[in-house]
Amino acid sequence: MTASAPLLVAFDLDDTLAPSKSRAEPRVAQLLVDLARRVEVAIISGGQIAQFRSQLVDALPEAPDALAHFHLLPTCGTQYYRHDGSGFSALYARDLTDDERSRALAAVEEEAKRLGLWETETWGPILEDRGSQITFSALGQAAPVDAKKAWDPTSEKKSRLRDAVQGRLPDLEVRSGGSTSVDITRKGIDKAYGMTQLSEQTGIALDDMLFYGDRLDPDGNDYPVLAMGVACVAVDGWEDTAAKLDALLPGLALRG
Repeated sequence: MTASAPLLVAFDLDDTLAPSKSRAEPRVAQLLVDLARRVEVAIISGGQIAQFRSQLVDALPEAPDALAHFHLLPTCGTQYYRHDGSGFSALYARDLTDDERSRALAAVEEEAKRLGLWETETWGPILEDRGSQITFSALGQAAPVDAKKAWDPTSEKKSRLRDAVQGRLPDLEVRSGGSTSVDITRKGIDKAYGMTQLSEQTGIALDDMLFYGDRLDPDGNDYPVLAMGVACVAVDGWEDTAAKLDALLPGLALRG
């Protein structure tokens, strides 16, 4: 593969295809459909399927021919959804056990309170059980983008919380998620895991994939994809992604 002729193009969601927790713009939705008429299209994020639906799926145009070539991987690929002709349905979900969930929820709440990171005024619940992932969102899942950006601009708060919770849960994986979130999964679960699952499900080699993400820096949650050797494109927001897709599409042939 060359970076200009992949067989599959994968994307992060928040701040790559849409602002954090916000609906994708019509321009991005149409570009993804246009792309899916040429290659396989995958979205991989730490978010749950409800977030995928509200941010992206509900924004996509009616295009059954293209939607058949979409692959949705919530919670970093521990869940996998394909379009069945009428909607997206799960092919698998690898959930945490009851014991793993309860220990994760307790540890992250207790450590956040101990470190003074448990906010009293939030936009929705701080803790969320996503089945295969426990997520701490400091300001709540529905917090506005500006408030989230202002809470931890250097990621120092998230890093302290991640390290403290990881010390409590050595058998699980604790990592920084979005701008105010920390995610807890089984060991070895990150976007590299999701890309490996994607390769197994589609039969497409990692060398034939291209990934777009806004956090490809070593501390970013997209970095594992780069570290595993997948060709990556760094972007700075959905507008940048759209501009780069405008440049990519003319080099890809439509399916016959």
